Amino acid sequence: MQRKKASANIQIDNERIRVTEYSFNRNEETGFHIHQWDYVVIPQTNGQLLLIDDKEVETTTTLIKGEPYYRKAGVSHNVINNGKEKLVFIELEIKAHSIKKFI
Repeated sequence: MQRKKASANIQIDNERIRVTEYSFNRNEETGFHIHQWDYVVIPQTNGQLLLIDDKEVETTTTLIKGEPYYRKAGVSHNVINNGKEKLVFIELEIKAHSIKKFI
């Protein structure tokens, strides 16, 4: 199924983190991608996601506004707004893991 792309607005991108706001209308998607860094997702709205991984396994999940979740690097998937309403979340990717580098 051909879907429109979700809107991705990079808010911060430096040597330590990348913060991106994703905005999805119903049935919009990120497209298949692999996460290079550990990341945290902070939902800004309630919503339903359909996640399709690199083996084409489908998982649905419910996002609750303000309830963040964490995932390790290496996740590969396509993220689709599977709900009836617009969905917005903030993704914070953690590029730098060692404090030694910055001391």
